[in-house]
Amino acid sequence: MHAMPFRPVLWLATLFQLLLAGYAAAQTSTCLAVAGNEFMPRVIPAAFAPGELGDDEVGITYVGHSAFRIETPKGVAIVTDYAGYSGEGRLPDVVTMNHAHSSHYTSTPNPAIPHVLPGWNPDGANPVEHRLQLDDVLIRNVSTDLYYDGAMLEKDGNSIFIFEVAGLCIGHLGHLHHKLTPEHIARIGRLDILFVPVDGTYTMSLAGMIKLAGQLRSSMVIPMHFFSTYTLQRFIAGMAGKFETVMADGSSTKVSLKTLPARPQVMVLSPY
Repeated sequence: MHAMPFRPVLWLATLFQLLLAGYAAAQTSTCLAVAGNEFMPRVIPAAFAPGELGDDEVGITYVGHSAFRIETPKGVAIVTDYAGYSGEGRLPDVVTMNHAHSSHYTSTPNPAIPHVLPGWNPDGANPVEHRLQLDDVLIRNVSTDLYYDGAMLEKDGNSIFIFEVAGLCIGHLGHLHHKLTPEHIARIGRLDILFVPVDGTYTMSLAGMIKLAGQLRSSMVIPMHFFSTYTLQRFIAGMAGKFETVMADGSSTKVSLKTLPARPQVMVLSPY
């Protein structure tokens, strides 16, 4: 019996395929994997000890307007709808932006930020697609359109960004202007925590946002993009019944899969 010859090219090709398979697996979305599966209920312990959470916690700070600072267990810092200000702490590793107004993006982001993810395609040819795996977080997007007075302003000018970290699926609606189609919902998947604009004027109507927040079945809904307490209170009133309201003491909270509320809640954070 003759030994099979060693073929470096074939060996390298096989190794490359294995590496690609490993990379793809690392980028697998757990939010999409279980989305729509009504026969897989989420298990939430009845009690927990805060001191035991440790590495499972995700920090969320309301920087202001539509900007939130998200910090992962491994220390990745993300700022949403970044317009030049990232809140207290070190420079973020990732910023996401949307093209609706200057308060949602900047054309001159700090060049020291490693990953700048615009929610629109600067070339305008096709929707932008992001799928960034950075340490313990997967960041992806779903494009939506921008409208003004019922007319198309910019196709694929907004992105809903989804952050998958520590077993949580966190979604930021950006500057959402219109109802989501079943295709949008399918591409978004399960969202445990939802950042939702509640101005009721520049973005989708309050009634539309209230309906969508219920449709996405998130455990925690965090309002943003409100210019007065009037629209905020109208949103809270519209969510009453199925969602309880929690007024946070300050701008920050920590969340883990273990501490998601058993009953869905609207968590109101104070901006800086």
